[in-house]
Formats: sequence, C-alpha cells, structure tokens
Amino acid sequence: MHLSRFPRLPLAHLPTPLEFLPRLTERLRGPNIYVKRDDCTGLATGGNKTRKLEFLVADAIAQGAETLITQGAVQSNHARQTAAAAAELGMGCELLFENRISEPGEEYLNSGNVLLDRLFGANIHHYPGGTDMDAAMEEHAARLRGEGHEPYIIPGGGSNRIGALGYVNCALELLYQANEQRLRIDHIIHATGSAGTQAGLVTGLRATNSGIPVLGIGVNAPKDVQEERVFKLAEETADYIGANGCVRREDIVANCDYIGEGYGIPTEGMKAALLLLARMEGLLFDPVYSGKALAGMIDLVERGEFSEDENIVFIHTGGSAGLFGYLDQLLDNEADYGRR
Repeated sequence: MHLSRFPRLPLAHLPTPLEFLPRLTERLRGPNIYVKRDDCTGLATGGNKTRKLEFLVADAIAQGAETLITQGAVQSNHARQTAAAAAELGMGCELLFENRISEPGEEYLNSGNVLLDRLFGANIHHYPGGTDMDAAMEEHAARLRGEGHEPYIIPGGGSNRIGALGYVNCALELLYQANEQRLRIDHIIHATGSAGTQAGLVTGLRATNSGIPVLGIGVNAPKDVQEERVFKLAEETADYIGANGCVRREDIVANCDYIGEGYGIPTEGMKAALLLLARMEGLLFDPVYSGKALAGMIDLVERGEFSEDENIVFIHTGGSAGLFGYLDQLLDNEADYGRR
C-alpha cells in the first residue's frame, strides 16, 4: 500500500512504541494485554489526532490555506493538537467549542487542553450545546474569507477520508511491529468517537488481509449510529486509497455500553480504570476517550469475553492533558479505588 502519494507533513514521532503490560495482564489473569502508545506521538503532549493532522494540514497547505478551523468539546484533544500544528507551521488557528457539559467548573473551562490552546495562540469561540458545529465552521470560514484570509476546515476529530489515512498508516506500522516482535494479534481495542481512528484502522487491516478484528469502545453515540458512521467513513477511505470494497459492514463493531450519562461525563468505571493503570503500569489515560475505552476493555476481560491465551492490543489515543480539566471529579473519591 503506497500512502506516500498523498501529501503529508512530519508532525508525529513515529513509530510509537508497542509495549506489553505485565502487571495488568497478571491482575486480569490473561489475556496478554499490549498497548500501542499513540499518546507518544509528540505534538503538544501527543495523541491520536497528530497522525490525522499530518495528512490534513498537508492538504491545507497544498490548497494555499493559512488558517486552520476546527471544532470540538471544550476539553478537545483534537483542538489542542490542531492548535499546536498551526503554531509549528506559522498558521492561524480558530477553535470552535461546543459547550456539551452542563455547569462546567473553572478547571474544565480554563485548565488542561484549554490552557494549552491559549499557549499555542489559538482563537477560541464558544457555542451552546446542540449547535450545528459544521454549519458554524462554514459561517466562520466565510467571515475569514471576507477579511482576506484563506481558511481550511478540519472536521471534528480530524475524521474524514484524508484524516483517516493517519490510521491506515498506523495499521501498517502496527503490523510491522507485530511481525518484528513475532506477536500474533488477536484483537485490537480502542476508543471510537468521531470515527476516523476506527475507520482508518479497519481499512488498513482489511486492505492488507491481516485478519485482525477491531473493537471500538464508543464514547458518544449509540451502537447503531456509531457503527454506521464508522462504516461510511471506512468505505470512503477505502475508495480513496484504491481498495474499493475491502471493508464489509460486519467488520465494523462498536460496543457503546460504557458511555455512561453522556459524552465527557466521567463514569465510576472510567475512574477506577484510570487509577488502576496509573498505579499499576505508570500510564496516564484521559477521562473522555481512552479512559472509558480502557474501562470497557477491563470489564470485557473480567467477564470472560477473551480467552487467556489471546493477545489484545489497546490503542492508547492519548489525551492526558485533559485530566487537569477534571481534577475535582477524578480525586473526589480517590480512596475508594485503593492502590489495587
């Protein structure tokens, strides 16, 4: 598969490590659990969006853009990495935030990712929950054009067929690492939200005939909605790379049982999983995406959904900067989880 024919900028530190988690594996009594450290991509504390931005920002520059526009929740990991990419390349950055949390605290509004957004010089604009954010970006872009700017709109999460190329490439990278380590991968698990990560992974794995199933743990939508969203983007991505028809509907699987009360709202399972990995493996996960996916994976393992001799690779999508926006909620009952 020849992805070098698509414009790309070197923003990420790649390849990211593929590491075994011995203490978590022992505690859960199998299967063997590995983590693909996409929290180590390097840009602005790292995260999965950097892989997507390598292709998206290259496309923006190819089109003559000098300002990036994107949208997300207030503590968006994607917005933070977009702001950093813009700063690195001398571009303007406009961040449109949908206020999805009722009665947010001071830390949520000003700490964590938001602090970094400001340090990188991004312009921040707030919108009420339920706003059509795609329409809001189009309106904002029209205003900028009227002022003589050349904006480029990046969809939420960087999830379109261009951004998904980042995870087609990740699939190739992961297969190479597994071959080098002589590791048979039986399952890949990760957080799925805006769809680009899962769509790219599935497309890359199917196009290479790897036979490895992908399970997305949903963070913001019901199962049927999420799977259709991912499948549509996977089809578009497969067509884009010339692998038409390689992705089947049954290849797209999402488990959306761990969302809790809604997007960005912490769950008790997420808190327990986050503290467990911090204290058992020294790893930090975020409270919105990777933390909920981690909680889902641990619960599925404890329920016996995987056999002891299988190998699971969990894609760590980063986002530890967001922990600071959830300070009170993460530590309010810290003692309840102990040091397991």
